[in-house]
Amino acid sequence: MAHVYKYDVFISYQRDSPTVAPWVRTHFHQLLCELLDDNTDEEISVYYDEEGRAGGLWPVEIRHALRHSRVLVPVCSPKYFRREWCMAEWHSMQSREKIAGLGTLERPFGLIHPVIYSDSEYFPKYVHERRTVDLRPWNFPEPHFQDTPAFLDLRRALTRFAIDLIDALDLVPRWRPDWPIEMPPPEPPTRSRKPRF
Repeated sequence: MAHVYKYDVFISYQRDSPTVAPWVRTHFHQLLCELLDDNTDEEISVYYDEEGRAGGLWPVEIRHALRHSRVLVPVCSPKYFRREWCMAEWHSMQSREKIAGLGTLERPFGLIHPVIYSDSEYFPKYVHERRTVDLRPWNFPEPHFQDTPAFLDLRRALTRFAIDLIDALDLVPRWRPDWPIEMPPPEPPTRSRKPRF
């Protein structure tokens, strides 16, 4: 088992979503990798779970990749916070921040860099306490979105995000074998639905 970081960035997203998952696969992952590569002379490694090896044990792979990743990039949607593995990924990195003494007045930076895919009204309070990048104007999962002028706007927004991520990687603490993997229950709904008449 590697005793160092293997990945710089871990992309966390709602894997069972009919819109978020194809958007990450078709647009976000590829574009983020390209822009990270374009803006540094170092090799940046991005973990994206669709690139796992055939026959691998998915939960074991996820735990290993998460423990050996420097930062987390959650693609936030309302149901993200209702999914067990999404919560495991977020809270594991949040626990790591506490162990490393991050998110304090002396060290205000963190290891979680959220992007908003959709909504935000239903997000837990702790999400709103972080700086987020709002990508809602460009959340079209269809492949032909890349042929529209709006895709250039997404590219511009992600270029700024990629540059910020590269800067954040310099602040990541050294790898530790005791980085925790948390398995909290999914978040309860944030508010009740309006009654239907």
